[in-house]
Amino acid sequence: MSSRLSLSEGASEALRHMKGTRQINAVVLRHADLADVLVVELEANLTHDELLGALPAKEPRLVVYELAFASREGAHRHEQLLILWRPTAAGDDGGQEESYTAAYASLKETLGDVRVHLTAEDTDQLTYGKLVDLVR
Repeated sequence: MSSRLSLSEGASEALRHMKGTRQINAVVLRHADLADVLVVELEANLTHDELLGALPAKEPRLVVYELAFASREGAHRHEQLLILWRPTAAGDDGGQEESYTAAYASLKETLGDVRVHLTAEDTDQLTYGKLVDLVR
């Protein structure tokens, strides 16, 4: 398997849709079974709990998520996050970890306006409070 995954047209469109319309706040990307491309697994407007519930327990994913929160001054804010979901239970099935890590690095460059990047192996690392602390 190649260590470089590219975005499918559908994945690129979902990210443009997220940025341009603000009708959705989450895009979850997965490695396509037969090609070295990332495809959309989920494109939706999710609560934080729904996002955590959408992450598979044993497979990596890439997630672009727009976190809504209040600033310390009380103003409503939004911040996009790029998350490499790499659950401990996933292991390294056929080089997936390397592929997702390379795709994560590539997405950091592609999504230049996303300031917060993180890798998580457990949903405890993605609690709402921890994410808000990262963006404040």
